[in-house]
Amino acid sequence: MATKKQRRTNELRKKKQKKTSKALILTLIVMAIVAFLVFFFVTLFEVVFPPTSEKNISSNREKVQILLYFSDVNERFLVPEKRYIPKTSSAEEQIRALVNALLEGSKTGLVNTFPRNTKMQNVKIVSNNVAYLSFDKNLIKLHPGGSTGEMATVYSLANTITANIPRIKKVKFLVDGREIESIKGHLDTLQSFSYNKKIITPNAR
Repeated sequence: MATKKQRRTNELRKKKQKKTSKALILTLIVMAIVAFLVFFFVTLFEVVFPPTSEKNISSNREKVQILLYFSDVNERFLVPEKRYIPKTSSAEEQIRALVNALLEGSKTGLVNTFPRNTKMQNVKIVSNNVAYLSFDKNLIKLHPGGSTGEMATVYSLANTITANIPRIKKVKFLVDGREIESIKGHLDTLQSFSYNKKIITPNAR
């Protein structure tokens, strides 16, 4: 049988355990409330002040109308297609935007003039107002060839750039930063190319 002293000691131990348990529960409740408040205010902040992504920046930028040149369904002439792209601060940036739009292909059912998966690597404007454009090897590797196909590729690029950037008079094709004799052996690409009105569909001249 427990003595009076032992009973008192047990009672004190139980009270101490209850206090510890209450303190622990209270701490957990406070931590949960703090975590909820942090989550709530962070979420509220992101809703009120959404992060600015590159996509949002691009969509809010001033747009300019451009003309891209693709082949007609018979692949005989080039047809201009209107498009809007973000306004850029330099000619090099505008050329990149033009070429990327051209590489994406037509949005109106016209025939694309560049092989799919072709990428532009670099652009440089030299002092005589010629734009040197370097593409990856897919330009040659994946190109279907043929004289009309090569002309469509070359002049869709030349017409697109010179029509939208008047200061550029000619374009020069490079692959991996080097000159190429031709894309598939039909057109001399050691030369540079200017705007070609004759290859544009008569209705758009």
